[in-house]
Amino acid sequence: MAQNGYAKPVLVSTGWLAEHLGEDGLVVAEVDENPDLYDEGHIPGAVKLHWREDLQDPVERDIVDRETFEQVLGERGIGDSTAVVLYGDKNNWFAAYAYWYLKVYGHADVRILDGGRQKWIDEGRELTTDVPSPTPKSYSAADRDETIRAYRDQVREWLEGADVSLVDVRSPGEYAGDLIAPPGYEQEGAQRAGHIPTAVSIPWASAVRDDGTFKSAEELRDLYGSKGVTASQPVTAYCRIGERSAHTWFVLRELLGYEDVRNYDGSWTEWGNLVDVPIEKGA
Repeated sequence: MAQNGYAKPVLVSTGWLAEHLGEDGLVVAEVDENPDLYDEGHIPGAVKLHWREDLQDPVERDIVDRETFEQVLGERGIGDSTAVVLYGDKNNWFAAYAYWYLKVYGHADVRILDGGRQKWIDEGRELTTDVPSPTPKSYSAADRDETIRAYRDQVREWLEGADVSLVDVRSPGEYAGDLIAPPGYEQEGAQRAGHIPTAVSIPWASAVRDDGTFKSAEELRDLYGSKGVTASQPVTAYCRIGERSAHTWFVLRELLGYEDVRNYDGSWTEWGNLVDVPIEKGA
């Protein structure tokens, strides 16, 4: 059992990371919503992963293919057995997105820096603008793990009465249909606003404390359990493009140990534009 009652040892503290920086077999990668932050200053030795340019297919709006994924990781000095620690801005939401990508392709040792970029900075720890030049490694990805990803046709089938919990992790305004994108962002990306029928609203950020660290396992079980989201049935999370829901996927599957959790990364930009699918509005 990991710390704080978590199911898996997938979090590292800022103190732990500071002690282990530069060790062989460990690569630290920064993944930000705002990729320019890396250039302003990053953890010494950390490589940059761009959530869109490195991890998303530019044509198909899909995860990059296996060959591209292998190239991206290998160029950053990541081999099959490398321990990868991910961190980023906005309470690690894109770091969790990258974590999910690495698990789709079967990388074994992936962890997240608890508290992310902001906690590291708040503690006065070192940042640098020096860009590392890692020695390239040979990387072999596994076949995609389709058990942790949901697709639109599956979601449509589940609405016909399947015993599956749908979790909308967007802001309350997006869930209610008052907004199409998060508050403060340009309101675009879907023709309709609202949520998928049967989905419960549990905003992604309710899983973290004010300092960006994750709440304890007991607090998290209470949070999701109070909305009927338990380990007793399959769970699928969604948001707008799949990054906030990857954060909730991480909480449920990796921290709480729910066995059947999927991220519907098509999310609202897909569902809100589909012809002939139902939506609901209101809280």
